[in-house]
Amino acid sequence: MTAMHAIDVHSPLDDQLVGWLPAAREDDVTAALAAARTAWPHWAATPAAERGAVVRAAAAAVRERANDLATVIETETGRPFASAREGVLAGAGTLEQYAELGPVHRGRSLLGSAVDFMVPEPRGVVVALTPWNDPIAVACGLLGAALVTGNVVVHKPSERSPHTGLLLATVLRPCLPDGVLQTLVGDGEVGAALVRSSDVDVVAHVGSTAAGRAIAQVSSAKLLLENGGNDPLLVDDDVDPSWAAGQAALGAFTNAGQLCTSVERIYLHKTIAAPFLEALCAKARAWNEKPQPLVDTRHREFVHSQVADAVGSGASALVGGSVPEGRGAYYPATVLADCSSAMRIMCEETFGPVAPVQLVSSFDEGLAEACSGDYGLAATVLTSSMEHAQRAWRALPVGTVKVNAVFGGAPGGAAQPRGASGTGFGYGPELLDEMTTTKVVHLGVPNARS
Repeated sequence: MTAMHAIDVHSPLDDQLVGWLPAAREDDVTAALAAARTAWPHWAATPAAERGAVVRAAAAAVRERANDLATVIETETGRPFASAREGVLAGAGTLEQYAELGPVHRGRSLLGSAVDFMVPEPRGVVVALTPWNDPIAVACGLLGAALVTGNVVVHKPSERSPHTGLLLATVLRPCLPDGVLQTLVGDGEVGAALVRSSDVDVVAHVGSTAAGRAIAQVSSAKLLLENGGNDPLLVDDDVDPSWAAGQAALGAFTNAGQLCTSVERIYLHKTIAAPFLEALCAKARAWNEKPQPLVDTRHREFVHSQVADAVGSGASALVGGSVPEGRGAYYPATVLADCSSAMRIMCEETFGPVAPVQLVSSFDEGLAEACSGDYGLAATVLTSSMEHAQRAWRALPVGTVKVNAVFGGAPGGAAQPRGASGTGFGYGPELLDEMTTTKVVHLGVPNARS
C-alpha cells in the first residue's frame, strides 16, 4: 500500500464535494484484523440466542436512523431519498430475519452403533466488501449472517459511498461487543490488503466481475462472490406487449439501471415488436421526467461508451442515448432498437438505464440468445406458455430465473450466481451455511470396566 491518501466524494446530483476521508493504511488493516481475531473466541462462544438478540437490536438501531442513512445515500450516490430509505429498511428487515434464523441454524445426525452428529461452527474473521448501489441492504445481509453465526467482521464499504459505510458503523457499534465489527475506509488498495491477508477466513464481495476475479487470484480464504451480470429478458409473443414493456422498463431503469439484477438485454419476438417498443419508449420518457443520476461522471462515460458503440454499429436510439448538459452525472433512460448479439451492450454489463432490444423470430431463437455469454446471475422470461416457462428455467445457465416478474420473490430468498457472476450463496438461510463450517462428531460408548 502507498502512503496515506484521501478519498474525495463528489455528489452525482450537482458535482459538489460531499467530503473527504483518509484511506486506511497498511497498519490500520493489520490492527483491524488483529482486533477481530482477538474478539472472535468470545463472540463465537456466545450462545446463539444472545447473538440473535444483539443482531435484533442492531436492526432496531438501523430502523431508528433510516432517514439519516437514506439522506447520506442520496447525497453520495444520487439514489432518491424514498428509494434509498426503502433500501435501508430492507437492510433492517434482513438483520431481523437473521436474528431469527441464526439461533435455529442446526446440523444433522445419524444413528448407528454410535451417534454421528454435524455441528455448524463459525469460520472466524470475515472480510465484507460491499457496493455503493444498495449500500445498506447489501451490507446488512452479509454482516447479519456473519455475526449471528459467531463470526467477526471487518467491513470495507465502497469508496463511492464511504460516508454511508461509516454512518452504518456508528449506528451498529453501540449494539455490538468491541472488535466484533470494524469498518475501514479505502479504495482498491485497502481491499487488496484485506483479502491478501492469511488472517482472513472468509471474503464476501459484492461488486464488479473484475474485482471478483482479482480477489480469487490472491485470496486463500473461502470466497463468496456476487459479481457483475448481463441479465437477459426474453419476451414471448403471447404476452400483452404493454405489460411486457412495463416489466422491461422496471427492470432496466430502476435505480438508473444500477442494480445487480437489472435487465441488461432484451430479446423480443418480432410479431409484437411495434406495440412493445412504442410502450417501452413511453415508459422511458416518463422515467426521464424525474431523472436520477448515475453514481459519478466516470461511470456515465462508461455507460455512454456502450450506447455510442451500439449506435455506431447500427442500433437506433429511440429515446435518450446522449449525455445531457449541466451539472451532475445524469444519463437518460435509453431505448435502443435494432441491436445485435455482436454489440458490446448485448454481451457486457452496462449497469445503466439502457434497454437494448434485439428482435428474434421464435421463442427458441430468443432462448438460445438468452443462454449465451459468460455471466450467470439472473434472467427473466415473460410468457403465457407453461411449456416455454419450463423449458426456459431448465435451460438458462444462471443462478436465478424469474418468470413473469423482473423483480420480487419470496422473503428470504437465496441466490447462487454462476460463471463470471460469482460463486456461493448470497442472502437467504443458505448464507448461514456459507458462513459456517461443519464439524462431524462420532460419539461412541466406551467398553465397561470389568
